[in-house]
Amino acid sequence: MRKIYLEDTPLQEAQEQLVKRVRFSPEVEVIPTSQALGRVTAQPIYANVSMPNYHASAMDGIAVKAEKTYGADEQHPVRLKRGEDYVVVDTGDPIPDGYDAVIMIENIHQIDEETVEILEPAAPWQHIRPIGEDVVVGEVIVPDRYKLRPVDLGALLAGGNVTVPVLRKPRVAIIPTGTELIPPAEHVTEGEIIEFNGTVFAAYLQEWGAEPVYCGIVPDDYGLIKEAVQAAVRDADIVLVNAGSSAGREDFTVHVLEELGEVLTHGVATRPGKPVVVGIVEGKPVIGLPGYPVSAYLNLEWFARLLVHHYYGLTEPQRQRIKATVGRRIVSVMGAEDFIRVTIGCIDGQYIANPLTRSAGVTMSMVRADGLLRIPPGHLGYEQGEIAEVELYRPLEQIHNTIVATGSHDLSMDVLHSLVRKANPRRFLVSSHVGSMGGILAIQKGEAHIAGVHLFDEATGSYNLPFVEKYLRSRDVVLVQLVYRQQGWIVRQGNPLRIGTVRDLARPGITYINRQRGAGTRLLFDYLLKQEGIDREQIYGYSREAVSHLSVAAAVAGGTADVGLGIYSAATAMGLDFIPVAEERYDLLMSGAFYRSSEGQELLECIRSPEFARQVEALGGYSCRDAGRIVYAPRSSSRA
Repeated sequence: MRKIYLEDTPLQEAQEQLVKRVRFSPEVEVIPTSQALGRVTAQPIYANVSMPNYHASAMDGIAVKAEKTYGADEQHPVRLKRGEDYVVVDTGDPIPDGYDAVIMIENIHQIDEETVEILEPAAPWQHIRPIGEDVVVGEVIVPDRYKLRPVDLGALLAGGNVTVPVLRKPRVAIIPTGTELIPPAEHVTEGEIIEFNGTVFAAYLQEWGAEPVYCGIVPDDYGLIKEAVQAAVRDADIVLVNAGSSAGREDFTVHVLEELGEVLTHGVATRPGKPVVVGIVEGKPVIGLPGYPVSAYLNLEWFARLLVHHYYGLTEPQRQRIKATVGRRIVSVMGAEDFIRVTIGCIDGQYIANPLTRSAGVTMSMVRADGLLRIPPGHLGYEQGEIAEVELYRPLEQIHNTIVATGSHDLSMDVLHSLVRKANPRRFLVSSHVGSMGGILAIQKGEAHIAGVHLFDEATGSYNLPFVEKYLRSRDVVLVQLVYRQQGWIVRQGNPLRIGTVRDLARPGITYINRQRGAGTRLLFDYLLKQEGIDREQIYGYSREAVSHLSVAAAVAGGTADVGLGIYSAATAMGLDFIPVAEERYDLLMSGAFYRSSEGQELLECIRSPEFARQVEALGGYSCRDAGRIVYAPRSSSRA
């Protein structure tokens, strides 16, 4: 029954073929958040409560009503009475009703037990942590297919998530084979070999987020190995068979897989690691790993780690690479990809890489190795003193498959992120809220791939395009329409203050919350004030800024503001009323290079998809009637 190699498949080709053939459908389980470290989320997790959930003093001092401090200076100090004009607060204390600012203890002069004196006025909401400063109800805390870190657990708990839905860990069966193998022991006799590969496999699998299932040693018997594989396939998501993967007299793995399923690869063009079997049985991937430890560990990483990350839809971590000088000559042969374990030293600022033994059976070469030097097929090796690239045995510190978004905040970006992840689990979209003008500047400086913008131009009565032409005329950028959305007054349920127009905001007793400078919503508000001839000084709270629509809604819901200008979906998320003011166009500004990239085209496909329109319009206050339309593009970027 001896089996010769059919071919030596290039490693990358064997990996790609395996991933294309394997489709996982992970189950979802709900577990306590405190036990979720390292688990992968099954869906986006939203905040159920705001953090903080009350308005808290950020300093030790006194809480005051800001307007009672106006006019204070060194020539005209203002005196305040305890109980009437101020109350004493410490850091973290709730701000009592009727007070809207905190003065630090260092900035007050105690006249007597009941009276203090101040020399400068307090601004509304200074030194106060408002409701939702950290986490706002309805905000996405972590996306789906996301591996949870310690800090994420804190954010989830702060947001009121005491449990979290995660993907069940993939079960990976480990079947060591070999008549000569014995369980770990302190003493062995001639002809016995301690089975330790299974322990190493299990440890790696746990590190990668899988659940190892050790099936016990199976002798070199075809029938017994076949039964073990059949049983493992029924219970596990992935099966590993250790030893017996070569072409020797008692190497049965390839024959078992041929009988029970299909062999995709038998032998890869690598040294070490050549004798590997990759197959599928009943839809489950089965990997026949070599018996020699180094070959086994490398193939475990090449195929098992690949499958675990494929199961979760996570980006497989890559190691950091450095350029190093080869300390000794390394010879390779044509046709195979060589993997050389090396030690690395830094001498006078220069990295030096020296090869360890190349024997596939020397476990200590993996223990001692500081890195791995790859020699591609067709390369005859390196002479001493040549520069080579070396992979360090530690993961890369940053993820490269990330779309960096900035600019104006909009809830449709959360929907877009989810769809991007669904279309390509290795892709991420991370956004920061710096306002529309901030987004334009970020694109101008090359600091972001895309920016959300909704800037109203008074002169033309149009959105965004005049600003792109003004600030980015000579730049390679593309403006893509995303959504139309309703902007309006966000007020408490029932609109108890009967706010209907911008003139109502200038009435005494009305507290407004604004957006940050450069935000399109703020520009729209300034335009509305100008149209009615209202000075911004007439708006109480004009200088108080929020960085997102949800933060505006949270302020109204929390009672610290009576009204704010924002979008309909933010109002409904907080259970508030909404008075429409205007429909505006919210676009995505992209660098031309990103737009033409595969990532940019994937993003555009998601924007134009019916699912994007369905999910966004379900939020309320949106229309996706022109989503994906190219508003502006240089001729060279007009592809799509």
